Amino acid sequence: SPMRIGVFTALFQKLPFEAALDKAASAGVTAVEIGSGGYPGSQHCPVDELLESAERRNQYLKAIHSRGLILSALSCHYEPLHPDKAIARESDEVFRKSVRLAQLLAVPAVNVLSGLPAGSPTDTMPNWATCPWPSHFTEMLDYQWNQVGIPYWRTASKFAQEHGVKIGVEMHPGMLIYNVETLLRMREAAGEALGCNFDPSHLFWNGVDPVAAIRKLGQAIFHVHGKDVYVD
Repeated sequence: SPMRIGVFTALFQKLPFEAALDKAASAGVTAVEIGSGGYPGSQHCPVDELLESAERRNQYLKAIHSRGLILSALSCHYEPLHPDKAIARESDEVFRKSVRLAQLLAVPAVNVLSGLPAGSPTDTMPNWATCPWPSHFTEMLDYQWNQVGIPYWRTASKFAQEHGVKIGVEMHPGMLIYNVETLLRMREAAGEALGCNFDPSHLFWNGVDPVAAIRKLGQAIFHVHGKDVYVD
């Protein structure tokens, strides 16, 4: 299918659903990405209603398609690896509902953040370790990846694959997956249903050349956020 330029309707949260679609269409874009919970909220996506009713799903898609738009992704960025079990549980529930809804709406991708674990089983807050020394950082990273991150995303990736949906992880500072290396490490561990929602704005923070990152990621790129760019 051809590349489309779309907009993430979280930008238009103050507008009702159809007014947000009108705004997108009037700007000349041909796709929308819509929040389905977590940090982006779900103002334009009544998830439970849509899961329950085929008629409601048909109306919803008709509102999108009748304006010459497609739904490119559902987004539910949240904190599935958080040490607060209630937050982690809510994040996982939002993710699973988003995947099930994406399948029913024939949406190819669900966009997420990887989340960030605590540094040990007894910590209460997430902890972003960015270097291997002193050695307690290496111990923290081992715990975060091997005991929390990989087991969660391996299971989540299998769930997405069973529903014919891809997971677009946004590489974001302050998350377990924050650059090309960590994205590819998780993809290798969790499977090919997990790839990235490529957002160059976060890579600039890390001094990453976005073109080099695109070349390295290749087929692992499922969806793109075109921020800090211009259309040539």
